[in-house]
Amino acid sequence: MARSSSKDAQDLFRALWSAYAATPTNLKIIDLYVIFAVFTAAIQVVYMALVGSFPFNSFLSGVLSCVGTAVLAVCLRIQVNKENKEFKDLAPERAFADFVLCNLVLHLVIMNFLG
Repeated sequence: MARSSSKDAQDLFRALWSAYAATPTNLKIIDLYVIFAVFTAAIQVVYMALVGSFPFNSFLSGVLSCVGTAVLAVCLRIQVNKENKEFKDLAPERAFADFVLCNLVLHLVIMNFLG
């Protein structure tokens, strides 16, 4: 039983990897950016658990900045993806401009929260 589920998991992983290989490069770059932002947030949480959270506003600001940036990057990926028919009339330049503007607003709020 465990052997067949392991083989099924390997087959699933191979199928996902081969499907992801056909993904355009610009979407892969956005995916790497999202992974980096989430990984940075995870590092901050681990650091807070080990060292402590004395300036708690700073900890919250850092984590919310990373998570907010990751969410905005996912929204950018959805808008730039050619296979997504909902945003077919939206130019990639407009989507990127929205991403930059929303990041600017997000980080202004984060800097205000720092105190």
